[in-house]
Amino acid sequence: MSTKRTAHIISHTHWDREWYLPYEKHHVRLVKLVDTLLDKLDQDQNYRSFFLDGQTIILEDYLQVRPDQKDRLAKFIQDGRILIGPWYILQDAFLTSGEANVRNMQIGHQDAKKYGTVSKIGYFPDTFGLVGQTPQLMKQSGITNVLFGRGVKPTGFNNTVSDGDYESSFSELIWEGPDGSQVLGILFANWYNNGTEIPVDREEAKAYWEKKLADAEKYASMGELLLMNGCDHQPIQLDLPEAIQVARELYPDTTFIHSNFIDYLQAVRHALNHELSIVKGELRSQRTDGWNTLVNTASARVYLKQMNQLGQAMLEKVAEPLAALAHILEAEEKYPHHLFTYAWKTLMQNHPHDSICGCSIDEVHREMVTRFDKSRHVAEAIVDESKRAIAEVVDTSSFARMGDNALPVIVMNTSGWERTGVVSIELDALRSYYHDGYTQEDAIDIVKSADLSGMMLMDENGIAIPCTSEDLGLQFGYDLPEDKFRQPYMCRKLKLTFEAKNVPALGLKAYAWVKCEAEVPASSMLVGDRILENDSLRIEIADNGSFSLTDKVNGRIYRDLGIYENTGDIGNEYIYKQPDGETPRTTYGVAAQIRVLQDHPYQASIEIVHDWEIPASADEVLEEEQRALIPFQRRKAQRSERMVPMRLRTVVSLSNSGKGVEISASFNNQAKDHRLRMLFPTDLDTQVHRVDTMFEIPQRDISPAATWENPSNAQHQQAFVDINEAEAGLVVANLGLNEYEILRDGRHTIAVTLLRAVGELGDWGLFPTPEAQCQGEHTVRMCIIPHNGDGVQSGAYAEAYQFQIPWTLCQTDIHQGSIAPTFAPFQWEGNKMAFSSMKINEGTDDLLLRWYNMDFQKAELKLSSNLPYYYFYKSSIMEDNGQPIETDMDGQISLPIGACEIVTIGINR
Repeated sequence: MSTKRTAHIISHTHWDREWYLPYEKHHVRLVKLVDTLLDKLDQDQNYRSFFLDGQTIILEDYLQVRPDQKDRLAKFIQDGRILIGPWYILQDAFLTSGEANVRNMQIGHQDAKKYGTVSKIGYFPDTFGLVGQTPQLMKQSGITNVLFGRGVKPTGFNNTVSDGDYESSFSELIWEGPDGSQVLGILFANWYNNGTEIPVDREEAKAYWEKKLADAEKYASMGELLLMNGCDHQPIQLDLPEAIQVARELYPDTTFIHSNFIDYLQAVRHALNHELSIVKGELRSQRTDGWNTLVNTASARVYLKQMNQLGQAMLEKVAEPLAALAHILEAEEKYPHHLFTYAWKTLMQNHPHDSICGCSIDEVHREMVTRFDKSRHVAEAIVDESKRAIAEVVDTSSFARMGDNALPVIVMNTSGWERTGVVSIELDALRSYYHDGYTQEDAIDIVKSADLSGMMLMDENGIAIPCTSEDLGLQFGYDLPEDKFRQPYMCRKLKLTFEAKNVPALGLKAYAWVKCEAEVPASSMLVGDRILENDSLRIEIADNGSFSLTDKVNGRIYRDLGIYENTGDIGNEYIYKQPDGETPRTTYGVAAQIRVLQDHPYQASIEIVHDWEIPASADEVLEEEQRALIPFQRRKAQRSERMVPMRLRTVVSLSNSGKGVEISASFNNQAKDHRLRMLFPTDLDTQVHRVDTMFEIPQRDISPAATWENPSNAQHQQAFVDINEAEAGLVVANLGLNEYEILRDGRHTIAVTLLRAVGELGDWGLFPTPEAQCQGEHTVRMCIIPHNGDGVQSGAYAEAYQFQIPWTLCQTDIHQGSIAPTFAPFQWEGNKMAFSSMKINEGTDDLLLRWYNMDFQKAELKLSSNLPYYYFYKSSIMEDNGQPIETDMDGQISLPIGACEIVTIGINR
């Protein structure tokens, strides 16, 4: 270490919007803090600058209460004394989608630019691990650094700190993403509060600085030392200039400056005259004892994760592509940028780590449920308007020849791949409006008397489609026209369910419910009352409710799938802790009630019911240990001897063209302090597996590092996890079940957490959270997809991604239109590519399409348009105008794609 050293003291406050206090109580404290900061900046030029935690939502929160201070706040931002951005909020990276992280960066930049300069600081002070694509996201955002608090184990100068199993030699490092992008990484090795509450008293200051400087030098590779002056919700240190002056007098050989991240990073780069460790891929604290990775926040309050999955999917995978399609079809529907910004902001307010991770007090998470609903309602409103606008330009006139009473239905596929699946829609078979002169009684009589017999579903070519209809009877409805008062009516509703086949990517296909005498050949996927079979798969249910799955393509059989496992949990919202010595309970030896639930040509289902009992809670020792603040690792509590019922209702479904088995599980949880999982033994011979995260499907080891002590090795997932060997593999896809574990049980069992019920927040004190016991009704969904050993090339990963996305259906009438009954705006090829988003750029009105390479090898993307678009360019996640792409004679582009590259294509006319 050089004797020349500079102490960069950076003032900040890490602002969790909500955590151990409800949002508004933190909000009141935030207003006081910013008021004090503005006064200090006014009064003292020696108080140079303050970093506003990298998230622009702080500005919104403050100005919501203090709009009169906007000009004053803006002046200090423009003068560079308050640094803002680049994010809208500080999110949890593993529990939020790739597109949510992109919107977070985009909106943070948009909001910051209104005040002046965006801080190009890749700031992740307290994120519970970091995804591997972070360096690429930073580089595409014009950011060349990442400052973070978790995920890497450093050793320090001359290997003096750790036990040797380290990932970086110093707190400064080079972090490389899977695509090769590199950024300068700065680990808060002494945490982001290592320079807080600096004393002014000389004796106290000397003791303080002796320790703080030595601690920083243990990890730093150079004399540029980072001291973070602030912590969670901490008020600013008003006497900091005086404290710095005292430090200068005590240590004349050390330069003390009230610094900022821009100056600090510049000094670090200038001082770099040696090689740094290159850390690659995900940062998940894997070379530790495994207890404090905080991965079990992925299973705290699972209902929040389910709501988030749906909310993200509705915005990025349904509303945005439908609104974009309506816009580019000139269907009199402008792209509602303002509504999307509002909906995304509302959703992202649930994405900070203490929020989406489910590790706050109950009041916080109650408010989150409301935000999820609000964001989703906006998305649904956009979807409703967009799908009607699109349906109006679809040419349905061909159905007129099938009968005057034909009711056209448009099926819209907003995934990036051609799609086949079972869909449902509620149709108004007949409406009777009050404004037509009918009394309410007349309207009811007319609707009741409607004849719905002899109807069936046809495609545009007049081919009958297997379909079931359910008469829902008389119902009330209303229209909300743009140019008149609401229009109530009575209607006769029916529900149609059928398999929509080969609906094009990002496109649509029209059908119609018509009077017809044609017959649809009867067929069944049932073989007896316990076997489901189609051309690809065979499922056989055992007496205990588990099932075997045969992949008929390669003959591989997976056995004992769908067993439930239950264990105690005496941990907290952050960390799972099984009682010492407990043997897990399973349904392996529990007889199940099994019956056929449905048998249709397009889908068959079997219902499996277990009447089970599990312990009611932990024993009374747990409450005593919680009140005494006994650390979870030292707790001796066991499970109660009192038992409560838990009825498990599992529905296993197979569709006619299905490549996977869909599972729905419902249960009423009346127990406390426990975890419920579903097990999928694979019997595959491998030491690694792949899992979906943000813009990547990284490979992870099944066995943890040698330093790992935690009996559990649970990990994060988003859409799916996959285990495979040379010629076989099994993907388990999920909806909002973000925690899994690969059991080292000799069978490489995939264990997916369905529920984790605990009664305290954890961390730094006792904060009871009775609602985190998650009592009441729950339903979870999964899809099991076998493949040939390559999840990319086989299409299994595409199936898993499509499972995340709701279908969109719209009833319309018979009319002429500008697009055909089967239509796609684009064709693209690239079997290694995963489609991610389709939206309209607010500034340019260009169409933006985004993919990422699922593979570790290079790929090629081919794209052509069925619309009059003439100019293609390669953009970034910031969606700015970029490098032009030439088209061939047919108007197609062909673009080489790097390994794991995220690519955004802009298109304009």
